[in-house]
Amino acid sequence: MTFFARLTFRQPAWPFSAVLLALTLAVAAVRSPAADAQPAAGPGPKPALTVSVAQPLPATLPNGLQANGNVAAWQEAIVGAEVNGLRLTAVHVNVGDVVKRGQELARFAAETAQAEQLQAQAAVMQAQAAHESAKAEADRARSIQDSGALSASQMAQYLTTERVTHAQWEAAQAQLAAVRLRVAHTRVLAPDDGVVSARAATVGAVVGAGQELFRLLRQGRMEWRAEVTPTEIALIRRGVKAEVTLAGGQTLVGTVRAIAPTADPQTRNILVYVDLPRHEALKANTFARGRFELPASQALTVPAPAVVLRDGHSYVFVVDAQNKVTQRKVQTGRRVTDVVEVLQGLKADERVAVQGAGFLNEGDLVKVVR
Repeated sequence: MTFFARLTFRQPAWPFSAVLLALTLAVAAVRSPAADAQPAAGPGPKPALTVSVAQPLPATLPNGLQANGNVAAWQEAIVGAEVNGLRLTAVHVNVGDVVKRGQELARFAAETAQAEQLQAQAAVMQAQAAHESAKAEADRARSIQDSGALSASQMAQYLTTERVTHAQWEAAQAQLAAVRLRVAHTRVLAPDDGVVSARAATVGAVVGAGQELFRLLRQGRMEWRAEVTPTEIALIRRGVKAEVTLAGGQTLVGTVRAIAPTADPQTRNILVYVDLPRHEALKANTFARGRFELPASQALTVPAPAVVLRDGHSYVFVVDAQNKVTQRKVQTGRRVTDVVEVLQGLKADERVAVQGAGFLNEGDLVKVVR
């Protein structure tokens, strides 16, 4: 009985120790891999990029207005035929020739006009002789008027004949002057200094009075006709300078001469006429773009690298006190050398990323260097 009781008391001691040891080993085996898998605690997120920053600064910038337009002749003169039914015998100039006032451009056959002139001269001489004869008769009648040798009707006849022949003489002289003018018009002369821009005259052609023979660019003067919107026209005054870039790349400086009083009914734009200096590259009816020089004004500016173009819009990256960036859409204006005017979207006390701004994105953390 005693031996049995001891066996009953010691029997559970061994299994309890074994179970405790097994549990300890199992917990160690389970926790060891998990503990190794946990990352070590670090100092925090690292900056994505190193950038320099700047604050917007006020600056005085030159003001300008961009515009497009066409180069045109200041004035164009049309030279036409002033005689009718005559044949062109000579054409002395061609398109592009520079001519002077009074220079002969073409000539008509003058034989017919010269024959008419001779006939008119003969008619004048005949009328003059008739008038002189009638005047002599009238003078004799006046000398014996008081003697009563002539009746009143005879006296009136002598005086009337004198007046009629005098009128006929003057009419013949007028006819001669017209014929002489016709002879003079057989020479086609330049009405002003200029450049021949078109030629319709052909040797041998018989043309009618008023038919166009040549076109001249008067005095060789050219102008730029810029198209400006009604909201922008208030900024432009007479005498303002304009820098005009021609189709070939040449740049000329002109002066505003006039502003059209009405707008084009199709485009609603207003024409501004800019006188241009003479230059061989100027060609009428060609396209040109230009910039009107306006008075300088104050502006809020940022360095040019701070403005990033994305999807057709301008952005800057504002850096806060924690060096975190925020992408901000802005409206830009004038660009002068290395600065850009900011019209909207940025305050004067904010910092913007400059160098490296093109590589930033919304929410990036940056390191700021001077």
